[in-house]
Order: sequence, then C-alpha cells, then structure tokens
Amino acid sequence: MGSTSVFVRDLDEWKGWNSWRGGRDDFSRKFIFSLIRYYHQPEKWLFGGIFEVITRNPDSYNVKLIELHQDFIGRILIHYHGPGLRGRAFNLENHFNELKVAQLLEKAFEGEAFCGYENVEHSFSQLEAIIRQHKPDWKSALENVKGVYLIVDKSNGKMYVGSAYGDSGIWSRWACYIGTGHGWNDELTKLITTNGIGYARENFQFSILEFRSMRTDDQVIIDREQYWKRALQTNAFGYNKN
Repeated sequence: MGSTSVFVRDLDEWKGWNSWRGGRDDFSRKFIFSLIRYYHQPEKWLFGGIFEVITRNPDSYNVKLIELHQDFIGRILIHYHGPGLRGRAFNLENHFNELKVAQLLEKAFEGEAFCGYENVEHSFSQLEAIIRQHKPDWKSALENVKGVYLIVDKSNGKMYVGSAYGDSGIWSRWACYIGTGHGWNDELTKLITTNGIGYARENFQFSILEFRSMRTDDQVIIDREQYWKRALQTNAFGYNKN
C-alpha cells in the first residue's frame, strides 16, 4: 500500500515503491495486489495494479506489473471498512470481503482539484506531484496571486514564513522549493543540504497565510510577511533569520 502522491508524481517511482524490501520480507507471496491510499478520503483506496514477484534480493524485490486489469490502474476507487490498516503488507484473504468498488473513474487519477487558497495544507510530496504535472487548475490559481505562505516542519514544529511577489506568483515560488527542497532560504538550505530532499518530502507542509492580486504593490506583501514573522515568532523559534 502506498500514497497517491508517489503514484501521480512518477509511475516508475510507484513501481519502485513496490520493489522496496527493507529489513523484512513483507511481500512473501508470488503476487502483490497493490492499493494506493486516497489521502483525502480515509476509507478509500485506488487500485494500483497487480505485481508478480520475480526474485527476492536482500534489500529489494524484482517485480513485474502483470497485464491483468492494467486498464483499471488508478481508476477503480475501492471502499474499505474494516480493521485499521497500519503497515505496508497484508494477507488479502483477511480483508477481501470488506473491499467494495465505490467508483470507476473515467481516467486514471491525476491528483486532486485545486481546493481553494484558504484550504491549502499540503505536504511537499503532494505539491511536488501537482507542480511536476503542471496541473492546470492549481497552476492558474497560484501563478496569478502574490502572497505570504507558511512552511511547517512536522518533525519539530518549526515554521518558516515566506512570500511571493514581483512578476512571479506563488506557483513559481513553490516550484523553486520542489526543484531544490529549500527554495534557497538560508536555514532550509542548511537543513536540506544535510538531510537531502527526502527530508522535505517527509516533513514539510505548505499553507497560504494571505493572497493578493498581482496588482498589489510588492511592499504590501513584504510588510505582511514581516507581520506574520512577528506574529508567529519564526525569527526566534523557526527557520526565519531576517
């Protein structure tokens, strides 16, 4: 079982997720019936394909996506109402009777629709999938506004307040984070240089504190950024240093 952000971001990476072994032989059977967590509906899962385990290596599996039901990958939405699934691998026969087809999508899931500026509270991984796909609704909404945004490091609660102004909207600014992991902010750069972009994927959450028209004077955005830094004390307790 994996996440929609990986599936949407890169199908090869999704196959790699099903190849990862770690220290345990989680996939101990010949076939893997793969499900993708549908993150905004907790009891819903997307069908992720059926993989055959060809060989088992000490730290990985060699898997092959079989042809059976490939047309339904990312399209069948499955409702599961049963014991909580915490972990990575489960015996299908223990849960099969609780799996019900909830919906058949017209095409493979490509990520959620833009949720509104005030509802953005998305992980780095979720935004990475959105930005790498150039999702039109998200791109149109975010590239046409200036604003002040918040990044929260969920591993320690530290926050970073940033802003997007000038000729580039929030979309362009966030695309820089996706490309670098740190957006060239001094403290975040140190963090990602030490820990790698995987740290951002695991821990960073983005939200929008304020958004304004592109006609708004840049100084207004800069002043509001400073206000939020003071209000949230991110200079003293977060990742802001100016």
